[in-house]
Amino acid sequence: MPLANIDHTSIRTLKLEESREFYESVLGMKVGDRPDFDFPGYWLYLNDHAVIHLVGIDPNNLDGLTDYLGEINMDEVSGSGAVDHLAFVATDSAELIKTLNTMNIDFFERDVPNMDLFQIFVKDPNGVTLEINYWKN
Repeated sequence: MPLANIDHTSIRTLKLEESREFYESVLGMKVGDRPDFDFPGYWLYLNDHAVIHLVGIDPNNLDGLTDYLGEINMDEVSGSGAVDHLAFVATDSAELIKTLNTMNIDFFERDVPNMDLFQIFVKDPNGVTLEINYWKN
C-alpha cells in the first residue's frame, strides 16, 4: 500500500475567522463544502481539493470538538508543534510579495543553493509556518 500524496492538513485554531481570512486573502484559497460537524470550522480549497481544514475551538464549549477529535490541550493550540512547516508550490512570487507587503504581514525569502528554487516563508495567524515554493525553470 504505497502512499500517493498528502490529502489535507487540519489546523486547530482559536482564531477561526482571522485564519479563514488569511488563507483566502493571502493565499487565494476558497471556502467550500464541509460536513455538518458539531464544532465550527472551514474547509479551504485549492481548485477542487480541500487542502486546509480549519477546526474552530471555542474554549467555553469543547463538547462537539472533544467528541469528534478527542481531548484538547489548550497549551498546544498555536504554532506548528512537532510539524516544522507546510509547503506549497505556487506561481507568481511577485504577486504574493505584493499582497504580503500590502497587508503588512512579515515574511522572509530564500534562494535554495544549487537548485532553481525561490521560497517565501510566512506564518499564518496561528503561528503555523508556511513555505511557498517557486521553481524558476
